[in-house]
Amino acid sequence: MGIVRLRLVNKETRLTMFRSLRTTPLALCILMAACGQPQPPQKGPVEVGVVTLTAQNVTVASELPGRTVSTMMSEVRPQVAGVIQKRLFTEGAMVSAGQPLYQIDQRLYRASRDEALATLASAQATQMAAQAKARRYGTLADSEAISAQDRDDVTATARQAAASVQQARATLQTMNVNLEFTLVRAPISGRIGRSLFTPGALVTASQTDPLTTIQQLDPIYVDVTQSSAQLLALRRSLAAGTTLPASATIKLKLDDGSDYPQEGRIEFAEPIVDVNSGTVTLRARFPNPDGLLMPGMFVRVVAPQSIVPGAILVPQQGISRDPKGNATALVVNKANKVERRVVTAGQAIGDKWLITAGLKVGDRLIVEGTDKVLPDDVVKPVAISAAK
Repeated sequence: MGIVRLRLVNKETRLTMFRSLRTTPLALCILMAACGQPQPPQKGPVEVGVVTLTAQNVTVASELPGRTVSTMMSEVRPQVAGVIQKRLFTEGAMVSAGQPLYQIDQRLYRASRDEALATLASAQATQMAAQAKARRYGTLADSEAISAQDRDDVTATARQAAASVQQARATLQTMNVNLEFTLVRAPISGRIGRSLFTPGALVTASQTDPLTTIQQLDPIYVDVTQSSAQLLALRRSLAAGTTLPASATIKLKLDDGSDYPQEGRIEFAEPIVDVNSGTVTLRARFPNPDGLLMPGMFVRVVAPQSIVPGAILVPQQGISRDPKGNATALVVNKANKVERRVVTAGQAIGDKWLITAGLKVGDRLIVEGTDKVLPDDVVKPVAISAAK
């Protein structure tokens, strides 16, 4: 009970002291000093970074998926049957056209060649005898010492002997070719793969499995696919004159995102559309002196499609999206007031947007400080480099 009374007394004492303080000159001075304190100065217009838009010719490029394909590819197969005696190349090495790759057992083919040689010699001897007899019978026929029938028989025999010689020569030529085929040579130049057959294996001319594969890698093809709708729109744009044809030189991005150092060129486009995917296949050729590109690699081709004259490129940080998904931009008008524009951002080119509607040359686009201002705010524009 005593504690409660003490608290009430203290409260009354404080109120009494406050009332007395308000009437003293010291209190009046304190109040007057407080009223005379300077107010903080009002802030000026917010500074924003702006870029003055200009027009330029812009190359519109498409990034298309593709696969690398060897320029030439050959599956090496035997043309005669036999047992492989030697492998004459190093797997994975570069080989030249005509270089020996495999040695097949030659003994049977050499014997067949020798037999064909003997057959030819026999046919030639028979031909010589028949021709000599035909000449003699021709002389006797003139003196009517023999009958015409005998003369015709001898002449026919001589011609038959000549035909036998030609036949023997053809057989000998076949045997020589078969003997040459026992040495399997590279049909093209390129990089050879692993050998699927080893010495001691029996191979035949009709087998389906190749001995090895050779692929030509320099230059190398890249097959890319493009939507037929995009290709149609491009052709219509070129026909209307709204865009200009771009160069056929293209660049390549590897699967890890790095840039391939060599430039390529578009060779041709398929004249038909794939009915399943609705795409058109384009083939490009790239130099591959170091063998960095290998067949079957997934790559992306950066192909210039057209040149847009008088296009407007704006930094991407100057374009935002409203709740409806529309692209918008903030620009500073002549009165240094902020205006909101709905724009059409056609395509991203590097770190910029290609604007096809909503902005014009000379507009001052806000690219820094967009989060500090609202439409109709008065701002202080500060020019910055467009490449910043």
